[in-house]
Amino acid sequence: MKRVWGAIMVLAIVVVANAGEVDDAEFDVRAKGGIDFIYNLEFVKADSVFRELVALRPRHPAAPFFLAMVDWWRIMIDVENRSYDDRLTESLDGVIELCDELLEEDENNVTALFFKGGALGFLGRLKFHRDDWFGAANAGRQALPIVRTASDVDPMNFDVFLGTGIYNYYAEVIPEQYPVAKPLLLFIPPGDKKKGIEQLRTAGDNGKYASVEAKYFLMQLYFLYEKDYGKSLAIATELHHRYPNNMLFHKYVGRCYISQGNHAMARQVFTTINDRVREKRIGYNAIVEREAEYYLGVCEMNARNYSSAINHFHRCDEISRGLDDEGPSGFMVQANLNVGKIYDAQDRRDLAVTQYKKVLDMKEYRDSHVQAEKYLKTPFSH
Repeated sequence: MKRVWGAIMVLAIVVVANAGEVDDAEFDVRAKGGIDFIYNLEFVKADSVFRELVALRPRHPAAPFFLAMVDWWRIMIDVENRSYDDRLTESLDGVIELCDELLEEDENNVTALFFKGGALGFLGRLKFHRDDWFGAANAGRQALPIVRTASDVDPMNFDVFLGTGIYNYYAEVIPEQYPVAKPLLLFIPPGDKKKGIEQLRTAGDNGKYASVEAKYFLMQLYFLYEKDYGKSLAIATELHHRYPNNMLFHKYVGRCYISQGNHAMARQVFTTINDRVREKRIGYNAIVEREAEYYLGVCEMNARNYSSAINHFHRCDEISRGLDDEGPSGFMVQANLNVGKIYDAQDRRDLAVTQYKKVLDMKEYRDSHVQAEKYLKTPFSH
């Protein structure tokens, strides 16, 4: 059910991390540089840039908004860390207040509309991560009409296509992917996922401030829903090359290779990720290490390097035990199921049976119970 709510919130929380035209060329260039620092997880540099821009243009919401985004990405690299929640909330509330002041002077101030919508959107996303469904839905309810107004005021602003593209795509996809959500979407206008993709491409290719965010959404939707791993990989590779320190883009490169069955390239990517974990690079934490260990196990299992695969799956299981506060994660379940398969492939039937029974004692992930019961009856054969 949480996945359904998460999908619905993508509709309700249309992220408008963009702006109207800024008439100060120096401000514009420095803002773009600061945004690059954010996506590359260079937080100290980004903080410095946007604090200077707040002083330069105190009534423009761009600088305080992106200053808040520095804390957003601090949260994104470790979602369970709540130490930045209050500061992020306070910063976004400040952006909304500033935008409201500007909108009192001019209700069609495109910049104020964009950044107010963006601030509400990120407040909603934070509340979603904290399981505050009512707060998330309320933020989304307030954000959607602001996005529509911004689009009406300046329909040819390329950045605005980020919000309209997200809406059009997910308004069609969510009812298809999550039928249980249909009653909750009765009063939401229908979407058009083809148009949504085109709008996101436009924002990605031409947006001033929304370009990277649009590409980020395209990368995800191609991977999760369209199952077009080639297109997702192309975007992930582009973003990783542009922002080599961002572990999220880095992971997507590896995920795409796994989904394409290119285990040789996936092994290279996840080995590099593990190296960065050991180097304690920012963002390369235990959550990232667990994923890398799991997929390295998949690569070694595919190559029939069974001893190495078991080591990686055991490490994945070990890390999971320190992370999974709410029961076994999908990584833990699948790692244990794969170890059982490997034991069968090695003719170690007693150990394989023990693994399958262990999987049945865990909550089901995808068809893990179906597979475990199947291989308890008939040994797995690689």
